[in-house]
Amino acid sequence: QVHVMESGGGLAQAGGSLRLSCLLSGDTSSGYSMGWFRHPAGKIREGVAGIDTDGTTTYVDSVKGRFTISKDNVKNTLYLQMDSLKPEDTALYYCVALPGAYKIAPWTTLGAIPDFSHPTWGQGTQVTVSS
Repeated sequence: QVHVMESGGGLAQAGGSLRLSCLLSGDTSSGYSMGWFRHPAGKIREGVAGIDTDGTTTYVDSVKGRFTISKDNVKNTLYLQMDSLKPEDTALYYCVALPGAYKIAPWTTLGAIPDFSHPTWGQGTQVTVSS
């Protein structure tokens, strides 16, 4: 019913910035919690940031103070502003949307989303940060 598509990934130097976008399309009449996860090469997927339907944001400790998640409800677009990038931020970044009945916050912290929350995942956008 709904789809998400990430964009904005690319190359950056340590200390630089990138802004990721995620377009939510389809029937968006019902609310969705949305977030960003990332998968570094050779490591397990981890949560990055999430925003619930009430606007509450959640960040993992490794990105607090550097990344900012926001959503434009008119454009149905989720953003992740990434500042002060570090080489360890290098990963494939995924956007995810959950029906509004489910919160993204606990799953962002956990680093995984259970199937019972009916997640819709994007294909990912690569972020590479050089030292």
